[in-house]
Amino acid sequence: MKKGFWLLSLLAASVSGFAHADDAAIKQSLAKLGVQGSDIQAAPVAGMKTVLTDSGVLYVTEDGKHVIQGPLYDVSGAQPINVTNQLLVGKLNALEKEMIIYKAPKEQHVITVFTDITCGYCHKLHEEMSDYNALGITVRYLAFPRQGLKSQAESDMKSIWCAKDRNKAFDAAMKGGDVAPASCDINLANHYNLGVQLGVQGTPAIVLSNGSMIPGYQGPKEMKQMLDAHKQLMKTGG
Repeated sequence: MKKGFWLLSLLAASVSGFAHADDAAIKQSLAKLGVQGSDIQAAPVAGMKTVLTDSGVLYVTEDGKHVIQGPLYDVSGAQPINVTNQLLVGKLNALEKEMIIYKAPKEQHVITVFTDITCGYCHKLHEEMSDYNALGITVRYLAFPRQGLKSQAESDMKSIWCAKDRNKAFDAAMKGGDVAPASCDINLANHYNLGVQLGVQGTPAIVLSNGSMIPGYQGPKEMKQMLDAHKQLMKTGG
């Protein structure tokens, strides 16, 4: 028994050692590309690792010699599944306490919208909030200043997110009102970087519960139809 236990422990240590060696090789290779502070995880493809970075999601061979950038799709089912974005759903939901949420009284669907207060179609979407909510669609907002971090839009949006009543401050800003300065420990870089990882390139960018993304504005009725169809596909395993 003792000998068997010793062999198992040795095997576990060897596997762990290989994993650390693989991660070290990957970090060394990514450093050549100027990528720092990466989060290395297992990948659904044998011989590869998933690497989460502030500039997007990478897939790297375990020896660190080859790097692929972009979403990974599973096309084994009736409908293609964005595996990369599915991986990021957990990170998305972890930010729920920092979201500005407009909850539907009779919730049927939940969407997360990356928004910018200087974006015209973001204003249009928000103007129709009561219609989305009436159709059972809960809308959760995260900040995605299109001009980047440390821009005026990012500064104004941080003040909104730091306001005592975020929804009230957001409503006022989306109607063209002035933004009252406010500060807190919320870091909108977490919103922005997650948006980049999900592939957000413009606003509004709408993320569904399984990580699928709809780029651009969708009217309330069109959104409801799309969400209903998507939900049905998920039920049938599509």
